[in-house]
Amino acid sequence: MSDFLINVENVLQALSAGILLGGIYGLMCVGLGIIFGVMRVINFAQGDLMMIGMYCAFYLFSAAGLGTVLGPEVGAIVAALLTGPIMYAFGLVLHRFLISRVTGVRVASLEGEGHYAQLILTLGMALVLSNGGLLLFGSTPVSVRSSLSSSAWELGPLVGDYVSIFVNKARGIALLVSLAVAAGLYVFINRSRLGKSLKAAADNPEAAIYMGIDVDKAHRMAFGIGTAITAIAGGLVATYYPFQPYVGLEFVIVMYAGVVLGGLGSIIGAFWGGMIIGLVQQLATLVLPTQLQNTAVFVVFLLVVFLRPQGLFGVNVTRA
Repeated sequence: MSDFLINVENVLQALSAGILLGGIYGLMCVGLGIIFGVMRVINFAQGDLMMIGMYCAFYLFSAAGLGTVLGPEVGAIVAALLTGPIMYAFGLVLHRFLISRVTGVRVASLEGEGHYAQLILTLGMALVLSNGGLLLFGSTPVSVRSSLSSSAWELGPLVGDYVSIFVNKARGIALLVSLAVAAGLYVFINRSRLGKSLKAAADNPEAAIYMGIDVDKAHRMAFGIGTAITAIAGGLVATYYPFQPYVGLEFVIVMYAGVVLGGLGSIIGAFWGGMIIGLVQQLATLVLPTQLQNTAVFVVFLLVVFLRPQGLFGVNVTRA
């Protein structure tokens, strides 16, 4: 195989890996994006909520027996999806007893609209969840093991007998599930009555109250949905990535970068922001050491923010 074909294969392989990774990043960012889009809350605990979701998927797969009943391949995906309702309920509880104290109409008249208290509260939640996870689950990395994570589909050869692309099965299925969940959320937000009430509460909370919309309930639902979406993404990551209680810190920076890159308040922007980060990370390995992946991401991030401060989809910033 000529050097040219080798380079073509390397680029295509990095591109496919970036799409697979970016789809998962996009779903994570959508979860965080809907919380910020509706509630205007900067949630530093989002990565640790994802970590709890990963452990939920792990125990549903192993202790609850989904891996045995449904088989390791199907059981792993079902466990990730079932994590969503569980974490939605957990998110509702967190909002009811903690987040609601520093958000909503009750803090609208405070200095900074309650953002100072929100920052401290969500940082405290992150510390409690990560250290509590260490006490509960231990520090040994675990994962949802199936044959999917160690096998791949081969696409090709594309040029004669050369240039093949290998797609990890676990990551490929995770991408498809991510796209389906993100599309379902988009339809829910834009077509359903509940989704439209979330958009109204995001656009103008006071006007929404006059229209008979319970803004606090809308915020609680948004926090629950955002928690559930990110947890599903975490459950999908758990099918191919070993994790431990501090794994949230690895992903929360990616989430925020993706949300800001796409445009604060835009769900579509959040997904594409995550997709771009995944692509940049993987394509950067063609010219940079693996340790500098995130450096390349933030170079692109800074360029976008410099040229377009509102983000790539900033026109949607006032919408959920």
